[in-house]
Amino acid sequence: MDYTDLYINGEWRKGAASARFDVLNPATEEVLASVASAEIDDAAAALDAAEAAFADWAGRTPRERSEILRKAWELMTARLDDFARLITLENGKARADAMGEATYAAEFFRWFAEEAVRADGMITRAPASGARIVVQHKPAGIAVLVTPWNYPAAMGTRKIAPALAAGCPVIIKPASETPLTMLALMPLLEEAGVPKGLVNVLPSKNTGPLVDHLLHDPRVRVVSFTGSTGVGRKLLHAAADNVLKPAMELGGNAPFLVFEDADIDAAVEGAMLAKMRNLGEACTAANRIYVHEAVAEEFTAKFTQRMGALKLGNGLEAGVDVGPLVNAATRDKVAAFVSDAVSKGAELRLGGQVPNGPGYFYPPTVLFNVPANAECVQDEIFGPVGAIQTFNDEEDVIARANDTEYGLVAYVFTGEMGRGMRICERLDYGMVGLNRGLVSDPAAPFGGTKQSGLGREGGHEGMLEFMETQYISASW
Repeated sequence: MDYTDLYINGEWRKGAASARFDVLNPATEEVLASVASAEIDDAAAALDAAEAAFADWAGRTPRERSEILRKAWELMTARLDDFARLITLENGKARADAMGEATYAAEFFRWFAEEAVRADGMITRAPASGARIVVQHKPAGIAVLVTPWNYPAAMGTRKIAPALAAGCPVIIKPASETPLTMLALMPLLEEAGVPKGLVNVLPSKNTGPLVDHLLHDPRVRVVSFTGSTGVGRKLLHAAADNVLKPAMELGGNAPFLVFEDADIDAAVEGAMLAKMRNLGEACTAANRIYVHEAVAEEFTAKFTQRMGALKLGNGLEAGVDVGPLVNAATRDKVAAFVSDAVSKGAELRLGGQVPNGPGYFYPPTVLFNVPANAECVQDEIFGPVGAIQTFNDEEDVIARANDTEYGLVAYVFTGEMGRGMRICERLDYGMVGLNRGLVSDPAAPFGGTKQSGLGREGGHEGMLEFMETQYISASW
């Protein structure tokens, strides 16, 4: 079956307006599929379906919910190749990267299958009154999930799994660039035993009015969004009208600090992970690479060599490391960042030229001695560009690392654990990779400080984002 329609109440629907939009393959610029575009009436139908499914699902035992999530993990793990191929087709990332995402996405079902039975409460006695304090966590209600294009599988499962574990129904609005992966997940959830109406998918080109309608329905109690800080602010304004619980995973501007006592080979390996995972199209991507002057040339030479060895091409082809960026606007923005940095004095060590031919390709690029006023160090590059600066003072580089409105993730490489922990504690970021270039883990609380978001995804905290705490005062 061709899963390109809306998914509402366990059924595939053309949509109230029968409108559709094209999804392109970023490697070829050819149309992959025509997908149904949801309108307000479709949102109303999804809300009705979610409302009807809520009471039964919330009333099921945690173990029942857990077993269904566990089955979803088993089914998705058995079909990783299919999901990876689809991710590559609509997003562009290379096959190995897509397999990594598919595996990561499936793991959220296993993790939250285990967390579903651990919404622990508390019974204690009030010191002054002697009354019993009974605390429990209850499902909050219908959750609206808005997901980005850079991880079309994982950003969905990272929200769906904890919501279902908590007992909540969901309505998902996937990015219009990459809706196919989320739609393809629905038959798998059906097979796992997810009831009709519990998970609804509304791809749409009419995103703003559609999501605004959902957030202003009194039945919705949670909004979970991953994307830019600018869009996140707008959703927070809309969520305020009904005082919804917001879970916001927003933009980043990650610093990557390499100190003079670091293992340089390990730091280069970490930088490749932190920079080139998902072609740099990630809010966790190393955006500003700060290297101590004593090791700057060694690090830059080795990093440039590694970047230069990467093969650019269609992500479906064997041996390709770097696929296309997701669309022309993203590619052009990356090219503009590089041109701006070079015009302001940055040294171009590798890449920097848009290749000819179809596809939204941009080559692995290395910039050295990037000036502080370059646009690429003020904003997310979201592409395969390593922007290197140097430093010679610990206090100075910590201040420079913290000098941004974002606070999602930072990376620190040093040979002394005590020094590393001291620096990590002074960095104003929700996550820090210490001698690691990868921090994302379903078992860990993912999220940032400052303008990088509210709340956490993953870990035990991820499920609590979809729950309300209830306190009962009792005497017995």
